[in-house]
Amino acid sequence: MSTVSIEDQQVTVTLSTLEKLVSLHGNFSVPRTYISQVEVVADGLSGTKGIRAPGLGLPGLRKVGAWRRKGERSFVSVKRGQPAVKVTLSGGGDWTSFLVGAEDATALAAQLQSS
Repeated sequence: MSTVSIEDQQVTVTLSTLEKLVSLHGNFSVPRTYISQVEVVADGLSGTKGIRAPGLGLPGLRKVGAWRRKGERSFVSVKRGQPAVKVTLSGGGDWTSFLVGAEDATALAAQLQSS
């Protein structure tokens, strides 16, 4: 499962080997200053919007990869029954947001919001 870590002023999303294979993406980092909004999504699977390209989508079970819709490109790594944290980004880069499942999504969201 993906993990989110915060070191210095960088937020890094680290993927498992399997997630890297099915999503066709690797780990990525964004400057903390790029974070414009953080929210907890009670059901990560339902928080995914757009069309998968590329990635893995197992209906009702798991979603990993890039989800796109007009003007947006989000990285997603969520599974059934797990809350997630949605981080909206500004300032450029490959992603406009990322949605990552976390057992304690509320605590992760608080860490991401603190300066």
